[in-house]
Amino acid sequence: MLLSVVIPCHNEEEVLDTLSRRLDEVLQGMGHPYEVVLVDDGSRDSTWKMMVDLAQRDSHYQVIRLTRNFGHQRALTAGLDRARGDYIVILDADLQDPPELMPEMLRLAQHGYDVVYGQRIERQGEGAFKRGTASLFYRMMNLLVERPIPQDAGDFRLVSRRALDMLKGMPEYHRFLRGMIAWIGLPQVALPYVRQARVAGVSKYPLHQMLAFALDAVTGFSTKPLTLASWAGLFSALVGIGLLIFTIYSWYFLEAVPGWASIISAIAIFSSAQLLVLGLIGEYLGRLYEQSKNRPLYLIEETVGSR
Repeated sequence: MLLSVVIPCHNEEEVLDTLSRRLDEVLQGMGHPYEVVLVDDGSRDSTWKMMVDLAQRDSHYQVIRLTRNFGHQRALTAGLDRARGDYIVILDADLQDPPELMPEMLRLAQHGYDVVYGQRIERQGEGAFKRGTASLFYRMMNLLVERPIPQDAGDFRLVSRRALDMLKGMPEYHRFLRGMIAWIGLPQVALPYVRQARVAGVSKYPLHQMLAFALDAVTGFSTKPLTLASWAGLFSALVGIGLLIFTIYSWYFLEAVPGWASIISAIAIFSSAQLLVLGLIGEYLGRLYEQSKNRPLYLIEETVGSR
């Protein structure tokens, strides 16, 4: 049985040595053949050089360099496409998700689960804003999507070869892998754990990227926003009718001054509703357009290590 560990990396020079040391300790102790697939997602520091050194020192490592920064989810996809294992662990390089949980994940998988996902019961080293927005994100998603997504679970998980082969048959351009894996079905189980603070460096997900990721998640797994937009349009129409009736009433009985502010109010209500609906439709159409071009999800510049 071969175990694969897939790790996307972006400017991770400060943590790579610690990551490889902890990985080696855990994987060697598990007693199974293993490989580690590291994907350099357009790093601008010495991450790639350190990855190549790792692959040259240790035949268990295979390192992949993408031609540019394609984003976390596509870099992860590149690693998953290259993984050969019977079981595959998805791990981030920052060590907030401890690799020491891999033996327990594998034990659960061997009891009949195709997916074992880490579920955070505590998030160390993160502020109230990050914790609050993450909690809101998962709860909002489960209101919008048809297939529930496990709450407080990121990409840290173990999947079987069967689950990965099914995942690889899903060619979405805008990737939301944790949702795609939940959509597959198959037996899945949570492994509660405490998410640790970053070993070094800073988060690679600033606020604007988190918002873009959330938008990909919502538009990739639900058409309910379009339904909500239709209801918002109906509501604004009813409000507009009410304003029209009130305006006529005021003109006849209250001797309102011509050019009354209600006209501005009506314009504001209708224009904002129209912009909201058009914006949502535009997001879906834009994603259809990008998907229709059928470009590759990523491009590989160089690969070092055994295959």
